[in-house]
Amino acid sequence: MRRKRISGDRDQLLECCLAAFIQAGTLDLSLDLLGKKVGSSKRMLIHYFGSRENLEEMVMARLEERLRDRFRAGSFPARTPLRAIVTALWEQTTSPESRGVLRLIMDVTRRGWSGSKRAKAFYEEQQRLWVELLKEFLPDTAAVESLLQLFQGAVLVYLVTGDREKGRRALQKFVLNNAPSPRKRRLGE
Repeated sequence: MRRKRISGDRDQLLECCLAAFIQAGTLDLSLDLLGKKVGSSKRMLIHYFGSRENLEEMVMARLEERLRDRFRAGSFPARTPLRAIVTALWEQTTSPESRGVLRLIMDVTRRGWSGSKRAKAFYEEQQRLWVELLKEFLPDTAAVESLLQLFQGAVLVYLVTGDREKGRRALQKFVLNNAPSPRKRRLGE
């Protein structure tokens, strides 16, 4: 009975920690501050997760699960036009509710740049998921990679400036120039 309670408490506490990191937009919260934000203490965080590194690992894994659910292949019906896909992804990614998640992802990416193997693995998995999703609607691998790079650059501009329109226009222009025609898609070309 006690083990089930600890497991449930740990899972609930992990959700609260993820929410706190998203709200802060970084993993760089002290355990004391994190404990206060989640209604716990540094001692209890260590008790439940063993170490800060374990907690961060579990938070990244939970964030990865969430993103996988949001951006998985099959999220859109098979014949959805590329323009609708890219527009929906842009709207979802740049919605005000997603800002903390974007900032947290950027923090994890920064850690990857600094040599964190777990953060690099997180980044690579996100790249793989995006490519898998986009290839369903844009069969040209080079075009998918270009679209992904454009999308990521547009997100950076959005995070710095708060302007969603520049990215939206650039993405729409790319889609107009690279979307497969409905006839080609039907014929499987």
